[in-house]
Amino acid sequence: MDFGKVKKFRSWFISVGIAVLVTVWLASGQFGEDAPEQTPASVITSTAPSQQSSVRVRTQSAEEIMRTIVVNGETAPARVVDLAAETDGRIVHVGIDRGANVERNAIIVRLDERDRKARLAQAEATLRQREVEYQGRLKLKGESYVSEAQLQEAIAQLETAKTELMRAQLDLEYMTIRAPFDGALQERHVEVGDFVKAGDPIARFVDNRRIIVTANVSEFDAGYVQTGQTAQARLATGQTVHGTIRYIAPVADEATRTFTVELEVDNSDGRLRAGGTAELQVPAERVLAHRISPSLLTLDDAGNIGLKIINDEGEVEFVVADVALSTNDGVWVAGLPDLATIITVGQGFVVPGTMVSAVPEGDVDTAVAIKSDDED
Repeated sequence: MDFGKVKKFRSWFISVGIAVLVTVWLASGQFGEDAPEQTPASVITSTAPSQQSSVRVRTQSAEEIMRTIVVNGETAPARVVDLAAETDGRIVHVGIDRGANVERNAIIVRLDERDRKARLAQAEATLRQREVEYQGRLKLKGESYVSEAQLQEAIAQLETAKTELMRAQLDLEYMTIRAPFDGALQERHVEVGDFVKAGDPIARFVDNRRIIVTANVSEFDAGYVQTGQTAQARLATGQTVHGTIRYIAPVADEATRTFTVELEVDNSDGRLRAGGTAELQVPAERVLAHRISPSLLTLDDAGNIGLKIINDEGEVEFVVADVALSTNDGVWVAGLPDLATIITVGQGFVVPGTMVSAVPEGDVDTAVAIKSDDED
């Protein structure tokens, strides 16, 4: 052996040796570990109950209530009329300010008289003349001094005179624009001095003595709504008003497939304002339902709203629930069993199909009370 060469490459040999030792040491750590011990089946069986999730439950019976259709809508006046001028003239008088509540036939605006009375007097005089001419020709016709054609001419002239008199009377009447019914002046488009022609807009008048609540109901709910049915609406101001269903659309909206419903509410005192939001509530049918807190409602993977209950096998079950009524004390949901064990605490930590340890709410309350007495 050439010791010179060995001495020359000694550092290399040392490095290689150290690397080999480190590799062997790491390998011994990976493969030398003891295999995980197999847990006997008996141990799994004995410890399974302790691994079940505990939830608090309440068992309650369903009660019969009236299911209510609740949809969002808006309020509006019962009638809206756009008034227009029916003759030419200049505005000389304004009788109502915007927003004023007035009775039927109250003067909104009046046009200048111009020559209307003079034309009316002329039409009346012409009519009297035509009547005299007709009577004279009728008398002469009996004595064979007037032909049938001349008599018919007198009749035509008499009818023309009557028509002209009616036009003069209407023109005089059209110079005053009045409220068509009891209500309020929403807008006035003219002022004193404005000249208007027949057809020009004058004002918008609304019937605010009756308010309607308009909403759209689904195809399913439309079958429970009837004309003349009593219903109520909750306004944005917190007021609750009652009225009668006056209209149900015979054809659904093509875009939404919903039906328009109108609730008519008496507003003779004028305390309600139109144009706000409202929640229409229409009684539908009597159903069995459970009253619960809204916080217990949850969604499944498909987006259905419902509750988690414990079924007869002791498993968690998700039941799709129909909110039949919403009150200040909670919501009433239909679709649950008549006697249901509802999970009230811990429903977010369990999934349908799993076994759980159900703790009745009464037991929890009793335990808390005993603990409090012991501390005293």
